[in-house]
Amino acid sequence: MPFANCPDISNRKLVLINLAGANDGLNTIIPLNQYDAYSNLRPTIKVPESGLSKYITLDGSLPDNQQVGLNPALTGFKSLYDEGILRIMQSVGYPSQNKSHFKSTDLYLTGNDGNSLLNGADTGWIGRFMELYYADLLLETFPLAVEIGSNKTSLGFHAEEAHGLSLNITGQDPAGFYSVLNGLGGAPPTNIPNSDYGNQLEFINNTDALSNTYANAISTAFIAGQNDATYPDTDLSNQLKTVAKLISGDLGSKVYMVRISGFDTHNAQIQTTGNAQGKHFSLLTELSGAIEAFMSDLKSQNLDENVVGLTFSEFGRKAKENGNLGTDHGEIAPMFLFGKPVAGGLSGTNPDLAEATSNNNYQIQTVQYDYRQTFATLLQDFLGADNTIIDATFFNHTLNDSFANLKVGEIIKDQYSIATNCTSLSEGNQNKEPNKWLIHPNPFKDIINLKSITSRAETVTYRLFNSSGVMLTEETKSLTEGQLDINLKYLSTGLYIFQIEVDGKKEIHKAIKI
Repeated sequence: MPFANCPDISNRKLVLINLAGANDGLNTIIPLNQYDAYSNLRPTIKVPESGLSKYITLDGSLPDNQQVGLNPALTGFKSLYDEGILRIMQSVGYPSQNKSHFKSTDLYLTGNDGNSLLNGADTGWIGRFMELYYADLLLETFPLAVEIGSNKTSLGFHAEEAHGLSLNITGQDPAGFYSVLNGLGGAPPTNIPNSDYGNQLEFINNTDALSNTYANAISTAFIAGQNDATYPDTDLSNQLKTVAKLISGDLGSKVYMVRISGFDTHNAQIQTTGNAQGKHFSLLTELSGAIEAFMSDLKSQNLDENVVGLTFSEFGRKAKENGNLGTDHGEIAPMFLFGKPVAGGLSGTNPDLAEATSNNNYQIQTVQYDYRQTFATLLQDFLGADNTIIDATFFNHTLNDSFANLKVGEIIKDQYSIATNCTSLSEGNQNKEPNKWLIHPNPFKDIINLKSITSRAETVTYRLFNSSGVMLTEETKSLTEGQLDINLKYLSTGLYIFQIEVDGKKEIHKAIKI
């Protein structure tokens, strides 16, 4: 039974904006208390303190070590900050920073720390979270997450058991949505070889079929939704405009991810010395304008209380310029959180530029906030996940501590924050033990695999039910290295329920036959 003081969280959503390529934090957020040191490190690409391209002073009431200037492109961010719905997180990163775009992106998406892959290398933290927290929604006709802005489905949404947790609608017309995957050249093959290639082909077929089950939900929401704001004519604006329309149309998806690329500014970051105009300025203009219009749209439709967004980038840039009017790969970078539930302000202090010397290749290395601290805070204080869900999503193996103990308490306004005794009430996850079995692939076509995560049992009993609860079969089978393949080719398409029992302990799993 919900507590009387628990807010309604049933329609809450996260919107993630990936700044792909590694955003230059120091030319985004200028440390005014160290402007001379900043100028010495960046004599040609610095954001000037006077003239038409001067920085925007964020907030004169902040203490000296938090005095920052915004890149002059961020006029929209300044407006959101003044409205009290934008928070800047300084020096975000993870313990052992990897400056490879691909590896660092994978670390961000899998929830790891650069020291190990103990949180999982083949699954994403968003997928693990959704699979556990929104378990009752896994078999709905809408995707739990929607991606736009890249033609690849992100590793971040790949869960342990149910792989189809997001739908990428890049390049699609949502009003007439057909399918993400259309490269098979007609009908899918009926004879799939028993090989790695066959497994990949079957996964593509399954994903294609699942995409089509989502088509009607996407189309219906897009047609029913509306936009009440004028957006700039940019790619990111079009992505967020689509997100706003799907939210307005009451699509049940919980997480949206959009993408703006081009932040790998090794050269031509600015056009000329003493002028902030250039590639980086254009990217930040697009970012700021799109987010400002998105928030105006949500506010006009009274949808803004249920949405929190944030930006993330795989790493930052060096403190010192590189001589090509650009910057090379660095470590920390700021995050921006926005939304009516967000407590506006600035978290952390300005990075210490004295760290950047020739001895460490001019890197700023002190991480003030692990990126997972921010996400864990949102997952619990905004979405309501309990500690068990947080730990299953990602755990701090470097400190051997739960991120539920490392939250950033100032991110969410009190009236929107979920109190400790409210977490997971709406999802029915209280005191639920973690699953000890996986079933995959899910959805499946002919063969489904039962796999033990922890049990050393030699046999397993499973019961198979249809969606009406009628038991179709009950069998006890021997396991081979903790696994059992079951041929269900004879079943018709639809929803099925597995009850798995070992040593008197039972688990329930749902699966889709396509």
